[in-house]
Amino acid sequence: MSKQGYHHGNLRQALVSAALKLIEEKGPTGFTLSEAAKSAGVTPAAVYRHFAGREDLIAECARQGYMIFGDLLEHAWHEGKPSALAAFSSVGRAYLAFAKKYPGHYMAMFESGISPNRSPELSAVAAKSSAAMERATRALMEHVPPEKRPPAAMVAAHVWAMSHGVVELYAREGNRSPFAPEDLLESGIGVYLRGLGLIKPD
Repeated sequence: MSKQGYHHGNLRQALVSAALKLIEEKGPTGFTLSEAAKSAGVTPAAVYRHFAGREDLIAECARQGYMIFGDLLEHAWHEGKPSALAAFSSVGRAYLAFAKKYPGHYMAMFESGISPNRSPELSAVAAKSSAAMERATRALMEHVPPEKRPPAAMVAAHVWAMSHGVVELYAREGNRSPFAPEDLLESGIGVYLRGLGLIKPD
């Protein structure tokens, strides 16, 4: 591919796309800006017109990932209605679906060490994702007696951690489990919700 320097049609997004592929192949810290530039077909110097360094490029990958992630969670929430339980389960499944379909974004968001508070833009889209999970949790917690009701934010954090653990341990290529990741997450959430009295014991 020939070098296109500063005349690339959409250099910023081309660099993001190149970085996402490199993140999938090598991890968020396994590539250089020069590699991203080469993959995008531009000179390394051209990168600095848009990004101060590799972390800024990864942060933009994460920002775009959170935008997709938040939209998926919102869609899952509305798709699962009218039952709060169905909607809650749908949100959990959306987490796994996102990690599978957008691995580069997922790793940029959760495995790069980039803080969601790095910039106001990144913080805003990350907060949207958290809000979608907490909204689903609050609706579900309304079915728990007030005196036994844990904070919705805590339950959302538990389910988020459970989903993340399933992705990290069993949803990655080469990580084998006798059960499908979706089944592991669903059964884990089921045990959790039974403990809260939201699902009757089998």
